[in-house]
Amino acid sequence: MMYKCKHKLQYQLQQAGVFSLLVAGMGVQAAPPETDFYSLSLAELGQVQIAIATGNNTSLEHAPASASVISAAEIESMGARTLDEVIGSLAGFHVTPSALSRMDILYSVRGIHTGFNSQVLLLMNGVPVQFSLQGGRPTLFRFPVSSIDRIEVIRGPGSAVYGADAYAAVINVITKTASALEKTTVGARAGSFGGRDVWLQGASEWQGWDIALNMAYSESSGDKGRRINRDLQTSLDELFGTQASHAPGALSTRYQLLDTHLSVTGQQLRINLWNWQSQDAGLGAGGSQVLDPDGSNDGDLWMADATYDFDPESSQWQNSLRLSHMTFAETVNYHLLPAGSLAPIGADGNLSLTPNAELVYFADGLIGQPGGRAHDSQMDFISLFTGWQAHRLRFAVGMREQRLTTSERKNFGPGVSNPGGPLVDVSDTAFVYLPDSQRRIGYLSLQDEWQLSPELQFTLGARYDDYSDVGSRVNPRMALVWSNSEKLTSKLLYGSAFRAPSFAELRFQNNPVTLGNSQLKPELIDTLELSFNYLLNTQWQTTVTLFSYQARDMIEFVTRPDETLVGKQANNVLDVDGDGFEWEVLWKPSSQLHMSGSYSTQRAQDVRTHHRVADAPGEQIKIMLDWEFAPEWFLNQQLQWVSDRVRALGDARPAIADYTLVGLSLRRHNLWRNVDVSLAARNLFDEDARAPSSGEIAEDYPLEGRSLWLQVNYQFD
Repeated sequence: MMYKCKHKLQYQLQQAGVFSLLVAGMGVQAAPPETDFYSLSLAELGQVQIAIATGNNTSLEHAPASASVISAAEIESMGARTLDEVIGSLAGFHVTPSALSRMDILYSVRGIHTGFNSQVLLLMNGVPVQFSLQGGRPTLFRFPVSSIDRIEVIRGPGSAVYGADAYAAVINVITKTASALEKTTVGARAGSFGGRDVWLQGASEWQGWDIALNMAYSESSGDKGRRINRDLQTSLDELFGTQASHAPGALSTRYQLLDTHLSVTGQQLRINLWNWQSQDAGLGAGGSQVLDPDGSNDGDLWMADATYDFDPESSQWQNSLRLSHMTFAETVNYHLLPAGSLAPIGADGNLSLTPNAELVYFADGLIGQPGGRAHDSQMDFISLFTGWQAHRLRFAVGMREQRLTTSERKNFGPGVSNPGGPLVDVSDTAFVYLPDSQRRIGYLSLQDEWQLSPELQFTLGARYDDYSDVGSRVNPRMALVWSNSEKLTSKLLYGSAFRAPSFAELRFQNNPVTLGNSQLKPELIDTLELSFNYLLNTQWQTTVTLFSYQARDMIEFVTRPDETLVGKQANNVLDVDGDGFEWEVLWKPSSQLHMSGSYSTQRAQDVRTHHRVADAPGEQIKIMLDWEFAPEWFLNQQLQWVSDRVRALGDARPAIADYTLVGLSLRRHNLWRNVDVSLAARNLFDEDARAPSSGEIAEDYPLEGRSLWLQVNYQFD
């Protein structure tokens, strides 16, 4: 199976590569690349324009949000391979595997996260990237960085502009257009764990249209050193006298993916086409905390969006219409219990701990093959009005439809008359894991950026969202930005946000691991922030952000109270109060030396139990140094310290150990003509770092060990 998947992706890579070279040779040279952030002074960095904070272009210094921008040059300097590695470098973010969903990556922000991580909204060129089944990013979403031009991030709520799921943070990935691609580029990277990456980029102009193509292929066998000694099946083996467990064994973290972007830009029309394919991805610790080396996850995402600008920029009115559609198809092959296992099965065919449960032998394992195809269509009309002095009004209205169709084959559970026997297709029956689902969303938003004086700006806005299945919600925001002096900028920020329950949280059924709950309420949060940005001199800049939030009705999958029932059910179980601060420092003594650092601390606790939120770091330190120590030679050093993570209430396991990870990247530009070479190391000192597990795997999940990577880039003349 792995050979076939690999062959298919490599064939698609070859076809796309030929097309890329054709695009690159179509005509005149593309426009020059955008400004390199490393070439800017600290004062100039504050004037970099971002759109994520308000939906309009605003300078980073005066943006009414706790915002960050990461450029392609910064991504290159740190030697990052994936979006996850870049986000992990930001203050206030902690990137860690989920203990609920196949070790899928979570972005914990200021202590806010749940198993499916739906509280962070990911945008691709401004369009939401969400799998409506679980509400967050597509499952096992690994995104290569080669196509990224820049990343804009806000910490804190963004529902007043972006609606549901812009709860704890919003991330907008902006891909490279023709203006960012000076020449056709090919690159390759090889390294530890059987890792190989290749990419192609090209741009051209054709009859007034700028065309750019970015594509990348990545694969890895996974770190076989990430081993665990016991899993849930180990305990079942001891109970029933079987020997089915694959433990001791390695977590399954292999993957293959192909990522392709096509951008077409005219004077008033912009079109983006995107395909992301992941095949034969490993399931981490398995679907039920049982090692599953033969299990796999396939995903196929297609997205198209088109934006038309009606009016010239000189007009008082600037109107635009955006249409977008995303399709994401996923199929999972679970071995929830391995071949040769015994399991207590109830009358409905599911796992059960009732006295009447019967032990059933699963010669091929307890197998489930759920699938789903999600369709997400959206229309947005946005109007900007600048005809009133000192005001910039933004009006937006739109509608969205999410549809999910499901399929499933399994050898257990409702609809299977012979548990442990051949697989039975229960698609389009009442026995499938989730019924076909649909929701419609309409919204209306209004925002005013009011320049009260040359030094003082007030932003006021609100958005109304109406869901066909979970009701409506209004989310306001207010921000006061005061340029106290040329050196000091202060921000007082308030925002509210919400997250609608996902289809899985509402409607999971016939499932031995997780069940939905139709009575769920949306998650709500109110956040207050106070931020100070101070430019000490031309070399030093510091930012301090204090925050406090109240999150209510957060949804988690929790063990059901009836001890005879197996699995977990979604419930509004968490009310969280959190506070803390983030301290960021930039030092740029010369154009050849740049250092950034941050210290983050948070105290988020359950209102009912006064216990701290489990697994989120209470403290983090992140440091990055980039140094051009000789002409065309660059050295980048990174350090990340993660500390003060607590267990869940009632978990008696030993405390979670702190860890420190060190990374190093050495780059040489133009080692030969048009050839750049770099060598990177991750977890340089091979730290035994661990991410918290849910308990069935008691020793926690080991993170990747030391890895080395060699990269070569070539630019065509």
